[in-house]
Amino acid sequence: MVKLDKIYTRTGDKGKTRLATGEPVDKWSPRVAAYGAVDEVNAQLGVAALHVGFDAMLKTALARVQNDLFDLGADLATPDRGKDLGYEPLRITAGQVERLEREIDEMNADIAPLDSFILPGGSTLAAQLHVARTTARRAERQVAEAYHQEDEIISDEALAYINRLSDWLFVAGRRANDDGKRDVKWVPGKNR
Repeated sequence: MVKLDKIYTRTGDKGKTRLATGEPVDKWSPRVAAYGAVDEVNAQLGVAALHVGFDAMLKTALARVQNDLFDLGADLATPDRGKDLGYEPLRITAGQVERLEREIDEMNADIAPLDSFILPGGSTLAAQLHVARTTARRAERQVAEAYHQEDEIISDEALAYINRLSDWLFVAGRRANDDGKRDVKWVPGKNR
């Protein structure tokens, strides 16, 4: 159980932070940038959830994904250094990635295939999901950067989860646009 009774530590006043292991690191380290970007995605989803309306599947799924993103943040904040931590660190599982894939397929089954790229818009919810999608893409780049650092170990599942999430958010945005009927299509060269 997490207990936070003191919100400020002053550690960050000098540009440092501590990982979940207690290890001090620079705030700009690739690992910290990665879990910070994941936190941004989660905040975007909090805004999106305000606009879900009566779509029970999306409402439930967004709440679950937000929780998963905390799992991902915990995973990223707890490096595997081969040392006994005295507890089992929380890690993203293949099952969490597979759930996103199943939901992508389920949502996409009711949506007509694309015949054009779409612009981020349509409904308020769809636009917000597209903002979250682009934020997830940035988070993915940052997780991938940390993943490829020689001195870091980040699981394949952690990287796969954030990669799959941006796909999930794209399809969820189309679902939020009346299963793609309210998608705003890109018209190449329209304003030349």
